[in-house]
Amino acid sequence: MNIEQHTEEHYDPVSNSMGMWLFLFTEVMLFGVMFILYAMYLHTYGIDFRHGSGQLNLVMGGLNTVVLITSSLTMALAIWALSLGQRSKSFLFLGATIALAGGFLVVKSFEWAAKFHHGIYPGSAELLSRSPGEMVFFSLYFVMTGLHAFHVIIGMILITVNAGFLAKGKMSPERMDLMKNTGLYWHLVDLIWIFLFPLFYLIV
Repeated sequence: MNIEQHTEEHYDPVSNSMGMWLFLFTEVMLFGVMFILYAMYLHTYGIDFRHGSGQLNLVMGGLNTVVLITSSLTMALAIWALSLGQRSKSFLFLGATIALAGGFLVVKSFEWAAKFHHGIYPGSAELLSRSPGEMVFFSLYFVMTGLHAFHVIIGMILITVNAGFLAKGKMSPERMDLMKNTGLYWHLVDLIWIFLFPLFYLIV
């Protein structure tokens, strides 16, 4: 029995899907704890949080929201195209998703750079001179958006791997679990940002 036959015998799409859902559950728990922590501090430092939110770039945050929502669409279209056997079209949609993810990181890097330029980052003298609430707000901002950006990078790597397998003909409508699971992960990354955006940019 060769390796390919052995792999085929042990192919279990249900187990693959269950494993991914369990992983996503741990990710939800991770960000869920942070959201609860954020809510507690918002209740304590409501005015300071509003002041900190007013110093964020709403246009950049809104642009990144549109970019990520669009990337979720292109990821879904990549899966749809492959399910129809349209590999070249699926490959193009994967490329578009990677490009949009890269665009998100570029916008976020400009936003972070502006904050660093004004001396607003964890541990900076400027931030330490501000109210306790603002210090907490910007600390949470950098930690939570930074962790999210890390997940975006991981997603880009996974999507690139999918594109590589697709280009080599190792994916088909019958064997596309990796792309489906990657799509689930990417939709979670998008969903987390949809929560982060109003929490940090739209406090009223």
